Amino acid sequence: MSFWNNWRRGTEFDSGSAASNAIELTKRRSTVSLTKQNAATGNLRVNLSWRMRSSDIGGRSRVSGGLLRHPFQMFKPEVVQAQGPAVVQIDLDLACMYELKDGTKGVVQPLGNFLGDVNAPPYVKLSGDDRFGGSSGETIYVNLDHKDEIKRLLVFVYIYDGTPAFDRTQAVVTLYPSNGPRLEISLDERAPQARSCAVLLIENVKDELIVRREVKYVYGFQAELDRLYGWGLQWGRGYKEKV
Repeated sequence: MSFWNNWRRGTEFDSGSAASNAIELTKRRSTVSLTKQNAATGNLRVNLSWRMRSSDIGGRSRVSGGLLRHPFQMFKPEVVQAQGPAVVQIDLDLACMYELKDGTKGVVQPLGNFLGDVNAPPYVKLSGDDRFGGSSGETIYVNLDHKDEIKRLLVFVYIYDGTPAFDRTQAVVTLYPSNGPRLEISLDERAPQARSCAVLLIENVKDELIVRREVKYVYGFQAELDRLYGWGLQWGRGYKEKV
């Protein structure tokens, strides 16, 4: 059976089984060892979802990864109503910088269509680019059966287009390990002008796989995050095709 059939089946199974079984990573409790909870194998699923603050949309709140839209609404961009007449369209992207133990470095992201590979280096794959806040959000898969080849992974979120609006959304990055509770990181700190956020770092430390909450906002994009974490990649301007 192909990997894609496996993760589709896994998604259907996971959707209702772990609703109340979660650990929130906070400033006080910022790290979790996947190795110690016997979850350092199989496919780690990392999902980005977000919702509009009820105060911004007249008391209504909808989770992009939860409730079903009207069929004709699913093709419209996500809209956040700010205080006053301004309407903001937001395109949140989930991405991951990787560094393997052999020195290979790169990025998996929608921009440039760098979607990665789960069964070959870098063992990280993005499911696709969700520009409109669809029901499944955006998901990255990490093949932890190859954890011995992975040195570190930086999962980050950036606002590709539109007004910076991290302060008007309630974005959540959720990790679904192969064993144990899911891990949740909320991007709930106010950074109204930030365009990117380093969400979490996964590091292989003496053969132990550690997840650490970061939640560090920057006003630039990938190059600024690269400098902050010393990745050393070369960045150029990129664009998405209009839809």
